[in-house]
Amino acid sequence: LLELIEKGADADLVRDLLAFASERLMAAEVEQLTGAAAGARSPGRINQRNGYRERSEAPVPTGTRVGRIELAIPKLRKGSYFPAFLEPRRTAEKALTTVIQEA
Repeated sequence: LLELIEKGADADLVRDLLAFASERLMAAEVEQLTGAAAGARSPGRINQRNGYRERSEAPVPTGTRVGRIELAIPKLRKGSYFPAFLEPRRTAEKALTTVIQEA
């Protein structure tokens, strides 16, 4: 996939593929946390979904040519959920420290 990006593949197509894969990963993680698929009734359900929150993400921590991806991260009624494949947002101070360290 990264080779296609670097060869100049259609950025919209790659961005759509990454967004689709991200949504599928989040759906699987939330299904495991709640005990049932979205909209399904199950006696084993331990939590419920409660809408989505929007977040704009770079596809990988180092960034790529496809730009940012808008993700709809599921919310839960009890507790919280954050996708395992994303990094939590850092405060401006931590980000500045990281930039200085890398320089």
